[in-house]
Amino acid sequence: MASTETRDAATEVKQWLAENWDPDLTVAEWWERLGLAGWAAPSLPPDCYGKGLSRAETVAVQETISEFGALGPPGGLGLLLAAPTIATHGTEEQKERYVRRIVTGQDAWCQLFSEPGAGSDLAGLSTKAERDGDEWVVTGQKVWTSGGQVADMGMLLARTNPDVPKHQGITYFAFDMKQPGVEVRPLREMTGRALFNEVFINEARVSNDAVIGGLNNGWAVANTTLAFERAGLGAGGGSAAGGAALPGSIAGDLTKRSGDLAGQRRDRGGGPGGLGGASRLLQALARENGAISDPVVRQGLAQLHILTEIGRYNTLRAKAGGDIPGVGNIAKLSMSIILRLSRDLGLRILGPRGTLHGYDTASAAALGGLPGGGFAAAVTEMALFAQGPQIYGGTDEIQHNIIGERVLGLPREPNPDKDKPFKDLPRN
Repeated sequence: MASTETRDAATEVKQWLAENWDPDLTVAEWWERLGLAGWAAPSLPPDCYGKGLSRAETVAVQETISEFGALGPPGGLGLLLAAPTIATHGTEEQKERYVRRIVTGQDAWCQLFSEPGAGSDLAGLSTKAERDGDEWVVTGQKVWTSGGQVADMGMLLARTNPDVPKHQGITYFAFDMKQPGVEVRPLREMTGRALFNEVFINEARVSNDAVIGGLNNGWAVANTTLAFERAGLGAGGGSAAGGAALPGSIAGDLTKRSGDLAGQRRDRGGGPGGLGGASRLLQALARENGAISDPVVRQGLAQLHILTEIGRYNTLRAKAGGDIPGVGNIAKLSMSIILRLSRDLGLRILGPRGTLHGYDTASAAALGGLPGGGFAAAVTEMALFAQGPQIYGGTDEIQHNIIGERVLGLPREPNPDKDKPFKDLPRN
């Protein structure tokens, strides 16, 4: 049963929608109305275009907007990661400058953290920012940048002091992606899609007043972002996907009629369309092709259902305000396990058909007439994509370390380089 608080939040936003929802507004106009009223990101504090609601109340608000039939808030990493990070670490001026444009959908954001030479050791990043008066000159390369091709802004980690240990010389910047010296190149995946990018930065500039959380304090700020990311990515967690409209000036959705996009979902591909959706998909497919009589398949389906339900219950506990140490990391690990099980189980159910995948629209259409139809295409894409989540957002090994060291209090792994200046560390 919903709590009094969640019922109150749902009632309040429903009344507001009845007075304010207008399907004839453009997406930009509607998002400005929604965002400035505090309903785009109600979990943000009141001084940061939110309402200070709990997670449970925020979920109730999101569900109410969807049920009402209005266009939901702008999705993407701006609302999921950048806004709460800036709300936590930013100055009042930065909250006004950046968060306002995020909650109203004016800017899309991407995450400029990972690098080819750093691997899972994020603190080993080598993209450098050098001071030049009131600006910083940035040079380096980032990789696995989701949404980089449509981003107006980026959450940039760069090394600003190589003379101190690696965790201490990093700064977090709000970085303009639409400037000379920034090149975004798509990375084609095994699925045939290109959800990720690599970003090359060559003497691009960022103002000193775009430093978030203080000079050389970027590691602490980045950990705030990562905590929000893992909670959002994990089993049963939130989503950066949003609705059918994309925020920002590049995607081209801001001038569209909001009513035409209300109630729709944009196909971003790569995943099963929700972890619970994978369980239901595989059950239906197994019944259709007779694999449901295979005891190994039945055991796998039961295991998948159990893991998905555990993830859902943990999410409900978190929504209700339950204190679960390391819940974001646990959820991230659960997602990886569920997707790997879905991969193996789905390919067993499909049999030889699982060796065929449509890597573009034409080939996918050609395979549509084979046994399994659209179900088979969803399974093969899920199987090809399953390798990604155990890497992005922090590898499974990193999650195990965090849970062991920070939650369970186990001894930290030996690190003889932790006190050495970054410039003296061996490099690949």
